[in-house]
Amino acid sequence: MKHLIQPLAKITLLLSFLIGSFTLANAGSTSYHAADAIKTILRFTVSASSVCARTAELEKAASLAAAFKTAEMQKAIKLAAFKAEYKMVMNTALSIYDRMDLEDSGLSRKAFEYAWLGYHNLLKKGMLHRSDVLSICDFSQSSSQQRMYVIDVRNKKMLYRTYVAHGINSGEEYANSFSNSPESCKSSLGFYVTRKTYYGSNGLSLRIDGVDKGFNDKANKRNIVIHGAPYVSLRILHKYGVMGTTFGCPAVPTEASAEIIPLVKNGTCFFIYYPSKKYLTQSKVLNSI
Repeated sequence: MKHLIQPLAKITLLLSFLIGSFTLANAGSTSYHAADAIKTILRFTVSASSVCARTAELEKAASLAAAFKTAEMQKAIKLAAFKAEYKMVMNTALSIYDRMDLEDSGLSRKAFEYAWLGYHNLLKKGMLHRSDVLSICDFSQSSSQQRMYVIDVRNKKMLYRTYVAHGINSGEEYANSFSNSPESCKSSLGFYVTRKTYYGSNGLSLRIDGVDKGFNDKANKRNIVIHGAPYVSLRILHKYGVMGTTFGCPAVPTEASAEIIPLVKNGTCFFIYYPSKKYLTQSKVLNSI
């Protein structure tokens, strides 16, 4: 821009001189040449203005291109970091799964991988007050199986494995329908953080907060808690051929509740798994590395 200012100043002086010459001149030819010069100067001024405008446009385009390039680079860096962290979490999960022989206990490898991923993300966000215990309910299994696993994360040990009931409207032997809605009497998938215990109509019970928005975040409103129940037992299973069901709570055998609830209370990760494509792709807990 600076290089255009000096020529424009000179043009202005020349224009003043020619106008003066036009006023003082006596011959017609002088007035003609002055008019021609003025037209040329005006055309040059317009052209110079166009150059200035075009230069500004190019500078703006260059600035936008640089910003776009920077944004693309930042996006690429974030994607690379996401992939690296995800790979690290999955490798750790697979290592623990194999080390603990969890396949022999019936726990799905996918169930454990997703459980470990969500546990990792909740821990990173500071949402767990206790990181030593991870509980998994594998609802891909029949309710006639001991499908609840309480794992000592630090020592890579199974603390407890037992039966766990699902909601009456989620299915009979297998749970295959889930809901976050009040009065649905269905189980809700996803991650929970355990809270404090209390004594209610089912004896010792444990409050849990659903932290998977859209999937289980109405758990408190629905009074979803962990509690013991006499209808979750081998006696019921042998008598009726299926395990008892609940109004949506993950109920465990009465005799086991007195040991399990103290183990998992006060801020541990509790996960209810089922291979639902909608849940696995839309859960913010699972997809927030």
